[in-house]
Amino acid sequence: MSHEKVVDGVPLGRPPGCPFDPPAALSELRDEAPVVRMKFPDGHLGWLVTGYPEVRAVAADQRFSNRYELSHFPLPGMEHVEQLPPAPVGDLTGIDAPEHTRFRKLLTGKFTVRRMRLLSDRVAEVAAEHLDAMEAAGPGVDLVEAYAHPVPAVMICELLGVPYADRESFQANSAAISDVDLPETDRMNAYGALQEYVGELVLTKRASPTDDLLSDLTGSDLTDEELAGLGTFLLAAGLDTTANMIALGTYALLSHPAQLAVVRDDPAAAGGAVEELMRYLSIAHTGVRAALEDVEVGGEVIRAGESVVVSVLGANRDPRRFPRPDELDVRRDAVGHVAFGHGVHQCLGQQLARVEMTVALPELLRRFPGLRVDGEVVLRSELQNIYGVRRLPVAW
Repeated sequence: MSHEKVVDGVPLGRPPGCPFDPPAALSELRDEAPVVRMKFPDGHLGWLVTGYPEVRAVAADQRFSNRYELSHFPLPGMEHVEQLPPAPVGDLTGIDAPEHTRFRKLLTGKFTVRRMRLLSDRVAEVAAEHLDAMEAAGPGVDLVEAYAHPVPAVMICELLGVPYADRESFQANSAAISDVDLPETDRMNAYGALQEYVGELVLTKRASPTDDLLSDLTGSDLTDEELAGLGTFLLAAGLDTTANMIALGTYALLSHPAQLAVVRDDPAAAGGAVEELMRYLSIAHTGVRAALEDVEVGGEVIRAGESVVVSVLGANRDPRRFPRPDELDVRRDAVGHVAFGHGVHQCLGQQLARVEMTVALPELLRRFPGLRVDGEVVLRSELQNIYGVRRLPVAW
């Protein structure tokens, strides 16, 4: 039984030269005991869940809370914090029903599949503008700065009604919020600055509404504080995750030329390729929940008050669900992956992210068929909530 074994923290350390693969110890652990006791960095004795069906079970069960203040932080770096603070106002990932339900209902209709697909042409225009700029500048650019960040930045700004001219400030603050290399006070200051910026924007929208999401929401029952918090959350989330998927997805395809050729040459393959890249890369790799009562998962009883780490990376590489899981196969049917989460907290903006990636990746590869890595790739730390690329130098 797995309760006889205690893992000392989430396994970290990707195989040398294999930045896309999970730590070997994580895969071994999943195959041996998909639900196992784990000692958290602060000493708390909780659980690590790595198997696909077990991760889905935890994510779908509302007897597990998403509230930050009920959980222990699963990764090194926060050992000194006795208790995590509650989620900032508007942070959908750190709250439960009924608060979560109230916010979610206001937003669900704004992010439907149909509405997001209508944005495809605009994404193509934005992608083309930045590809033109890359071509004019000539070979030798950082793809993160030149393409992966700007495309989702323009789209989330237009959707929310945020002036793109202000991007340097809010992009810097958005990046700082999750940068584990920065002191905690700097990260908190960045969040405060971003929230203050959106708060001022909300007041402007109330006075003079325009055709955008923030203006639409001024007609709801949200207070200024709630609307500013929600806007901050959507702005930060809409930038960071998709930008890292475009950059890391490109890097993965450049490392697998046969798979790249499929995405470049077969327009019908783009949608499936995005699902497979989401599964294969699992950039939002690790989450945590707190049991509100005793719950059985995978034959183990998790007691009320215990924190549970859910390894999205482990689940999406589970051979019980995905044959040959460590192979990147863009023609694979990867539907059912948990890269966007599962249950009531499944990513609200997943359809927007899908549209952005389905357009941006093939357009890049078709414009520059000779695209190649041209220098040292700088990856993000595994300790960050979102794995990805800091710098991806490319030429063509």
